[in-house]
Amino acid sequence: MFLFGIEHEVAFLNKQGKFADFSHTKFADFNQIIEKLPIYPNDYPQLRVGDAGIKQKRWYIEGFERFADSEEVIDCHSKGIEIRTTIHPSIHSAITELSESFQLLREVAANFGFSPVLVSFNPYNSVFVPQPPLNDYEIKNLEVQPDEQTANIHMVTYGPDLNISLVDLSVVDLIDIGRKLTYYSPYIVPFSYSSPFYNGALWDGLSVRTFIRTGKRSAALVFVEKQEQLISSKPSLTKIARIPAEVGRIEFKACDSCDDFSIYAALLALLKGLVLDKTLLGRATIPDAALHQMSAKKGFDNEEIFHNATKVLQAAEIALEDDPDVDFLTPLKKQLANRKTKSHELIEKYHRVGSIEKVIRQTYQI
Repeated sequence: MFLFGIEHEVAFLNKQGKFADFSHTKFADFNQIIEKLPIYPNDYPQLRVGDAGIKQKRWYIEGFERFADSEEVIDCHSKGIEIRTTIHPSIHSAITELSESFQLLREVAANFGFSPVLVSFNPYNSVFVPQPPLNDYEIKNLEVQPDEQTANIHMVTYGPDLNISLVDLSVVDLIDIGRKLTYYSPYIVPFSYSSPFYNGALWDGLSVRTFIRTGKRSAALVFVEKQEQLISSKPSLTKIARIPAEVGRIEFKACDSCDDFSIYAALLALLKGLVLDKTLLGRATIPDAALHQMSAKKGFDNEEIFHNATKVLQAAEIALEDDPDVDFLTPLKKQLANRKTKSHELIEKYHRVGSIEKVIRQTYQI
C-alpha cells in the first residue's frame, strides 16, 4: 500500500507588487496570514510541529530561524509560506487537499495584500546573508547539521517535497529506492522546470534552481528509524525520522515548483512507477551535479536528457500497468512530445512583456 504527501512552498508579491522575500518582508508580515488560517486537530500526530513552534498548522512560514545564545528562537528570516498535506492513501486525495489548502491561503493572503506567484528561484536576490551575522551558538549549531550549512541556497529556492512511502518495505529496499531516484533525478526534474530568472533578468537556461542547488542539497531523502540505519553522505541520502509517521518516507526534493498541481500528480505517479519498476538499474548515493547542470541548461533539448527521460517515463508507465494512476502521466507525455517546460512559457511571456513581475503575476491561474 502506497501513501502520499506533498509539501509546496509558495512565494508572494506584496501589496506594492514587489517580490516578498527576506530582504524586506518580516516574519510578522506572513504570520498575520498564518494566524487567520484554521488548525485541524486530527492532523496530528501526522504532521510535525517542530521545536520552534512555527509549524502548528498545514501552513507555516518557511525561513531561517534565528537563535539567542541558547535554544530560544528569537526571529525567523522569511522567504514564503509552505503548505503541507496530511498523509493520503491516494495521489488524487493528496492533490485535492493541496488544492483546497492553496485556495484558502490565496484568499486569506489577499486580505493582507499578498498574492501567490510561481517562483522556484528568487528572481532578484541570488544570495542570502543572515543579518545580523550568526552568533557563536548558531555557528556551532550549523556545524553539527551539515544540510543546514546550505541555508544560503535554501533561502533563495522554492520547490516541493514529493513524499511517497510503501508500507512494510525494508530499510535496505527503501535506501535502494532513494539511490535509484537520486540516479534518475536529472531526467525527472525537467518536467517541473520553472526558474528561468536570475538577478533581475533572464537566466541562460531553464532551471537556475537545479543548476545551483543539486549536488549541494539532496535529490531524495529516506527517513529511517534508527541511528545505525543511516548512511554517511553529503548531501544526506538518509535522515532519522523525527516523528513515527515519517519512518519509511521517501522525499523527492529536486523538482522546481509547479503552479499546475496536475504536474505534481503526474510526478507522484512517476515516482510510484519507479518504485514498482525492476528494469532501471542505475543507483547513486549523491546527485550527479554536472548532469543536473546540463539538464538545467537545456532540458529536453539535450538528447541524453530527452532519451533518458523518455526511458524513465516508459518504465514507470509499464510498471503501473492497469493501475488507474497511470492516467496521471499524460501531462508528462505531452511535455516530452513538445520538448517544452513551464520555463519555456515563462521565457516567452518575458520576451512579450519585458517584466518579471508581470510574468509571475500571471501564474497560478487555477
